[in-house]
Amino acid sequence: MYEKSEQQYLVNKTYDEIAVGDTASLTRTLMPEDVKLFAILTGDVNPATIDPKYSESGMFREAIAHGMWSGSLISTVLATQFPGPGTILVDQALHFARPVTIGDRIVITVTVKQKFEHNRHIVFDCVCTNQEGLQVVRGSAEVLAPSEKISRLQGGQAPEIHIDDKHARYTQMLARVKGLEPIPTAVAHPCDEESLKGPVQAFQAGIIEPILVGPENKIRAIAEEFGIDLHGIRIVHAAHSHDSAAMAVSLVKTGDAEALMKGSLHTDELMAEVVARANGLRTSRRISHVFLMDVPTYHRPLMITDAAINIAPTLEEKADIIRNAIDLAHIIGIPEPKVAILSAVETVNPKIQSTLDAAALCKMADRGQIKGGILDGPLAFDNAVSIVAAKTKGIKSAVAGHAEILVVPDLESGNMVAKQLEYLANALTAGIVLGTKVPIVLTSRADTAETRTASCVIAALVAHANRKNGTT
Repeated sequence: MYEKSEQQYLVNKTYDEIAVGDTASLTRTLMPEDVKLFAILTGDVNPATIDPKYSESGMFREAIAHGMWSGSLISTVLATQFPGPGTILVDQALHFARPVTIGDRIVITVTVKQKFEHNRHIVFDCVCTNQEGLQVVRGSAEVLAPSEKISRLQGGQAPEIHIDDKHARYTQMLARVKGLEPIPTAVAHPCDEESLKGPVQAFQAGIIEPILVGPENKIRAIAEEFGIDLHGIRIVHAAHSHDSAAMAVSLVKTGDAEALMKGSLHTDELMAEVVARANGLRTSRRISHVFLMDVPTYHRPLMITDAAINIAPTLEEKADIIRNAIDLAHIIGIPEPKVAILSAVETVNPKIQSTLDAAALCKMADRGQIKGGILDGPLAFDNAVSIVAAKTKGIKSAVAGHAEILVVPDLESGNMVAKQLEYLANALTAGIVLGTKVPIVLTSRADTAETRTASCVIAALVAHANRKNGTT
């Protein structure tokens, strides 16, 4: 015989079962998605709650919840727990004592204050406190209590809702270069559909002036096969991929191009030409790669470095990797980026080299050897990107939960993090090589034309910054 489970059913308390002093509580943690969903449901788009830049410059210095988010949780307790199903809210008065911020763990408690026999109304004292025991909301609620026993199947947990519009994020990325002059860009060996479509899309969007370097007959055949319009685009013939790489780098060296873009050839082929001393593209900085990612589940741009060039960087090389990333952050409009130096743990452990490097890099920043950003580490990935995780572990840091640059221990870990965000979290991705005299668009051969076009946006911004600084 089937028996009801209290965990599967909502069971109420009738008016007659309730006594003055009875109490019930509910605990909820404010997540970034809660703020977005509340704004969508109510139409309350106050920038203090949904605009990170505005909220960080406001009186609370961080994003806060809508006041009625906490108020609605009082209604949740009354409707689902105590008295439960059948309860009708009649009146409510609330006072908001302090803001609720992302990651705050709120305990909502309702206590019976008065009962009225003539109309079966009950008045509750209502209090919401945060993880520090401080009141965030207090008030009262009057309800019409149920007169009959009701048991209702919960139907499992509430469904998860994800808010994402990748096309809108892509459009916003392209808007970064609106009004800027297209940058002459040498594209090495664009000899498959995506590697040809990417620079052509960037050309049509007014981002770059591509110079396609490779076997001309093959490039034109691919364009004809996939309906790609090459009108107005210059092609420089090269016999094969090695020749394409050498010719593309030569165009940069002579000043015909201000940026370099990888096509369908191997990364090693292109970078071998870039690092050759005779070509003069190197600077005093270590060359490094940055993935710039727009992750729909994260509240700010995220840069991951280095996940493509340096396999196991030394402490000195990591310092340059950070400097390159900070420079890029400044170019894209982040004046003082928050840099999280990642490891498996958030404490210094002599047996884990990445924690020692993180501690040394932070001290280098304290001594002015690394400038322009706020560094913290070692931080585990969860602490770097989740304020909830950071608060749970008691980490108080300007970087934890708000990181804009993730410095990974080595290429393997970085590549895995970046690819997971792209393929499992639907991140919009752009890839760029820095530490050279010109920006280099270095994408995977599996990347889409949109990823390549987004990467051209970053290359164009860097190239314009080089023009402004007189480095080209």
